[in-house]
Amino acid sequence: MFIDYARIRVQGGDGGAGCISFRREKFIPKGGPDGGDGGAGGSVIAVGDTSINTLIQFRYTKLFKADGGQNGSGNNRTGACGENAIIPLPLGTEIRLLADDGKTMFADITYEGQQVVLVQGGRGGRGNTRFVSSTNQAPRRADSGGSSTHNEFEIVLKLIADVGLVGFPNAGKSTLLSSISAARPKIADYEFTTLAPSLGVIQVGDYKSFVMADIPGIIEGASDGKGLGLQFLRHIQRTRVLLFLIDVNAIDPVHDYQVLMKELHMHDPHLDRKRHIIALSKIDTIPENDRDELTAMISSEFKRELEEDIFALSSVAHINIDRLLHRLYKILQD
Repeated sequence: MFIDYARIRVQGGDGGAGCISFRREKFIPKGGPDGGDGGAGGSVIAVGDTSINTLIQFRYTKLFKADGGQNGSGNNRTGACGENAIIPLPLGTEIRLLADDGKTMFADITYEGQQVVLVQGGRGGRGNTRFVSSTNQAPRRADSGGSSTHNEFEIVLKLIADVGLVGFPNAGKSTLLSSISAARPKIADYEFTTLAPSLGVIQVGDYKSFVMADIPGIIEGASDGKGLGLQFLRHIQRTRVLLFLIDVNAIDPVHDYQVLMKELHMHDPHLDRKRHIIALSKIDTIPENDRDELTAMISSEFKRELEEDIFALSSVAHINIDRLLHRLYKILQD
């Protein structure tokens, strides 16, 4: 199951209390203070982990709490520190701090092993040894352990991919990804077959590759919450190149492309400025005698109205697929 949003509460461990103690040994009836410090409480730490790519761990677990520190003891023994609570997060996760006045960006997990302290554990209390002075040789004072802090966070996953597939439902995005990678998204002849993003590693030659993301189909009004677009549009934000797939059988391919661009812009004004490629999909469904004439006509419309170049492809018949992959790879290298 793919989950890309969660809200969690985190709480650090309380610090251990300092100890009030005095040496009591044979022949030393009035030994000095020897109370040890309390141990510090554990912190809650988020860590980037490439082995996971979903937030499913937060489906049932909403509270993460670190262990408290142990109290100090006599003979100047310091209490053990509390264990940290470690929260592994997939790369591309944004952490936002929630407060009464709204939410603020707290951290962005972008690389393996990155550590972000969400809450700090309470400090350990000082034992009475710490309070010895020239005027107070036998202090009977020690600190209690520091209280921990707690916070509430919003966790949002935005997949990191080189190329993002954009198109209306049933435009052939999943078919393309499955034909050029080992990814196996669900494919069927009805809309919204894809209900969660899929990632595929695309090989271009022996030692060249890039990652492509298949995003659930966008419909007009997606930026306002219609369909599934609003839920998954954020996954396009981290892609470097966009690949628009327009069904060659669409009534008005130019209009379809304009709708997609509008929805991207409404969600994020920077999305429609990304490098992109426009491809007509499913050209194998057009009779071979009419194929060149139809694609040339649509291409001229894109050139005349939008000054955009397009090319046609078929994932099923593998038409122009190699050309597409090399072009995408070149753009990524540039």
